[in-house]
Amino acid sequence: MDFTASYKRLNRSTHKQTQQHVESTEGEQKPLLAPSPPEEHRAQPVNSRVYGRRWVVLILFTVLGFLQGMVWNTWGPIQNSAKHAYEFSSTDIAVLVLWGPVGYIPWLLFVWLMDKKGLRVSLLLAAFLMVLGSALRSIPLTDLPLRRWLIHGGQLLNGLAGPTVMSAGPLLSTTWFAPDQRATATAIASLGGYLGVACSFLIGPLAVPAPNDTQIVNTITHRDPGTTGIYIRERIDLVLYTELEVTAVFFVAVLLYFPSRPPKPPSVSAASQRLSYRSSIQRLINNMRFLMIALAYSVPSGVVAGWSGVLDMILTPVSVSQVDAGWIGFWSTVGGCVFGVVVARFADYIRGKLKLILVLMLAEASLAATWFTLTCSTSLTHLTSTKATLYTSCILVGIFINCSIPIFFELFIETVYPVPEGITCGVVTFLSNLFTGLLLFFLTFYFTELSWMNWCLTGSCLLSLLLILFFRESYDRLNLDGYVSV
Repeated sequence: MDFTASYKRLNRSTHKQTQQHVESTEGEQKPLLAPSPPEEHRAQPVNSRVYGRRWVVLILFTVLGFLQGMVWNTWGPIQNSAKHAYEFSSTDIAVLVLWGPVGYIPWLLFVWLMDKKGLRVSLLLAAFLMVLGSALRSIPLTDLPLRRWLIHGGQLLNGLAGPTVMSAGPLLSTTWFAPDQRATATAIASLGGYLGVACSFLIGPLAVPAPNDTQIVNTITHRDPGTTGIYIRERIDLVLYTELEVTAVFFVAVLLYFPSRPPKPPSVSAASQRLSYRSSIQRLINNMRFLMIALAYSVPSGVVAGWSGVLDMILTPVSVSQVDAGWIGFWSTVGGCVFGVVVARFADYIRGKLKLILVLMLAEASLAATWFTLTCSTSLTHLTSTKATLYTSCILVGIFINCSIPIFFELFIETVYPVPEGITCGVVTFLSNLFTGLLLFFLTFYFTELSWMNWCLTGSCLLSLLLILFFRESYDRLNLDGYVSV
């Protein structure tokens, strides 16, 4: 049976069922918890199919996101060792981190490529940039100034892969997964990069000792003290070579097998026609509801990214060591990834309640951020600052903000459907990196006292919560698939 004719009949049937409700682009779901519609009322497309290979595609994409995040955060956790081995300055370390947000400058080009050429071409380009960047960083030159330039170039190339691996997750989930698995797939795909950043906090310090580490002292007891820098450089090179090898292996895996789409679509919405690139950009710019929720996502996520990058500096005045600050950052990110998948799976079961989930997550994040800020401001509040309270409040902030990310992505797609997923998420991830860059820019002027960053964190969470409370949700994509409870 011709799929286009079947889809048109289904679309007419869906339109009749939704005429008595508020328009889908403006309506808000009234019931908080409603039972799923009976099986016979769930419209399914003719010739739709879900393939088992979708998990292979998801794993390949997630691992590449993991590696991109880990390569981006290579130098922050070992900055003291990098300064000693390569004669980096503090400015160099900051610029190495900033290459990530800088890589988002040509984001329009990457989302255009994703829209026109599909997932395979886009991901192959991103993986190639990651391999090329990792290779540049690993060239064993003895000329330190030239070696530093190559490392900077490698970090920039890795940053250019960010717009694809950080924004294509919802496109992958729509293309390969059924509606009752989309939020889960989006969570796994979009949180891979954050997990890579978290693991870099462990891999770097475990593999590369600090300049004053007793391991180095014992190793070079019978050598010239000047060889300390050489030994540290060898350990850093070991990390760089390992990251290059793993990245190259997965680039080859994507080259061998990573189809843009399955032979048959998993749902009606996956097979439906989307807006053109130019029409999509115009629709997003003119959609106030999208701009509202984009701001609600990008402000707290961008602030948290910049805030967590200098967490050790923020916690130093309250007597938290660099090691403890690293563990706090690790557990807050890992906790956010784990709980993010759990919350997304829950969202798949109670479809059509994304706003309710976001309100709960952002309310908890606001409370945790306020608790952390007041605890750090002991001179102002006279609250007792203990390691337990700092650990708990800080980790909770990371958990609630990070686990809201895939829920935001799913709500973006529902709000602006039929705008292509890659374009929508490319816009919001660019905005998030823009706010990260602005925060780090102001940090270069106001770096002697950092309590203002804690207040920015609290304010961003409260602003996001306020915007979500006034946001009117709609589920155009789920309506088309026949899965919204009314």
